[in-house]
Amino acid sequence: MLKRPGGASAKDLLKATGWQPYSLRGFLSGTVGKKMGLTVTSTKGEDGERSYSVKA
Repeated sequence: MLKRPGGASAKDLLKATGWQPYSLRGFLSGTVGKKMGLTVTSTKGEDGERSYSVKA
């Protein structure tokens, strides 16, 4: 989901994983960002919805 164009919204990721928001943010920062070495980009849309993506 993170590699698709435009990334994935936080709402979509929370629904897919069933996690709490703080767990999702920790996973993206710690595991995906630091341990896997991928660059996670976070953007906030005009509607206030946060979306995340990674550069492949």
